[in-house]
Amino acid sequence: MMGDAVIATASAAMCILGLVAGGRRGETSGMGETRGIGTGEIRSIESRHSWIIAAAALTMLSFAAGAPLTVVVGLVPIAETLGAGRSLPSLATSLAYLGTGVGGVVCGLMAGRFGQRAVAMLGGFAILAGLVIASFGEPWSLLVGIGIGVGLFGNGALFPPMLAYVSLWFDRRRGTALALVSSGQYVAGFVWPSLFQWSIAVLGWQRTMLVYGVVASAIIVTLAALVLRPPPVPLSGPGTIRSLPGARVLGMPPNRALGLMALGSFLCCVPMAMPAAHLVAFCGDLGIRTSVGAAMLSVLLLSAFVARQFWGWLSDRIGGLWTVFVGGLAQVVGMLGFLATQDEAGLFFAAAAYGLGFGGIVPAYVLAVRELFPAVEVTWRVPALLMCSLAGMAFGAWMAGAIYDRVGFYAAAWWVGIAFGLAQVALIGTLLTRQRGGMQLSRAAA
Repeated sequence: MMGDAVIATASAAMCILGLVAGGRRGETSGMGETRGIGTGEIRSIESRHSWIIAAAALTMLSFAAGAPLTVVVGLVPIAETLGAGRSLPSLATSLAYLGTGVGGVVCGLMAGRFGQRAVAMLGGFAILAGLVIASFGEPWSLLVGIGIGVGLFGNGALFPPMLAYVSLWFDRRRGTALALVSSGQYVAGFVWPSLFQWSIAVLGWQRTMLVYGVVASAIIVTLAALVLRPPPVPLSGPGTIRSLPGARVLGMPPNRALGLMALGSFLCCVPMAMPAAHLVAFCGDLGIRTSVGAAMLSVLLLSAFVARQFWGWLSDRIGGLWTVFVGGLAQVVGMLGFLATQDEAGLFFAAAAYGLGFGGIVPAYVLAVRELFPAVEVTWRVPALLMCSLAGMAFGAWMAGAIYDRVGFYAAAWWVGIAFGLAQVALIGTLLTRQRGGMQLSRAAA
């Protein structure tokens, strides 16, 4: 089954590549595309190799994102083995998110110095080491292995730096490409939970971690070594000559603007992590089989993957901040679904609806950074924003477990998540007002 899942993941990535690149056949050749506009020409940095890079990145992130899911799916048996309640594995999941955020900044700076290929290979080896340590079966080893190995140097070397790296290969369909690549966690969520549920039942959670670590590391390191290479130099378009270092953003100093956007990303990711980290356990509390809960998680993440491609298409047309605002509203509505029903069929519908809502928020934040800030700052601004996003995921995953341990049910956690989502919508609405005001002033000055 593990081999079938590996083949399915790689095939899905190549299928998506074919669909995206197929629509562009005849438009590009070599390393770029030249489009005539009037009597002049604008050379695009996008090429067929750009989409090969995107497909390879999607595949690597699909395997990297599967590593923390071994804890999500195995939350109950891990808690029983370690005898520390659900808050301990929930804390391990939170440390994976937090480690990915902090590691993204560190590894983003490393990628600027040593290149994304070397950093991605480091990430593949770190995921193997982290899962080996986590499988020792001690509380400290679970936290260290998942937090430092899988999070800090594993996904931290792959997720935030990879999004920044891929954004440098695109200038016309950047939102679409970012939506595709950042969907790796949703491909992982569709492919791996049911397989992990079966493997944990047959082999146990510790052996499952060992086997998956070997497979994921081999795929990630091989793809990084064979496919990744330095990106082309951005020649024109948003995020290059459009903005200069130090220029005001949204009518305020650039670091303040980034700080407010990062706060918004934290607020949106707190509720985002709650169902993803606790849906299987939530179903178990309602008397729904663990296998059905794992399938429900797969439906949620598959729905988010499909929706993310739509949100990427939309963000190329309305911009990153507007996509964040609309997606935030949809996430709040979707979260209400888990409060509205507790039967199996209703929860499947709620999971699918929730995935459709929140799927495009994070890549839209990345696109907004690329739209508003210079390309020369992408290697640290994008990871810095994603660090706050992943800190929100970490806090949300832990908080839901802590609330459950305190009150004994998940509905209270869902309500807290909704409050965080509404706060994010209000903040982004304020930033959009400033953006519209700045555009009107620019037109008046012209």
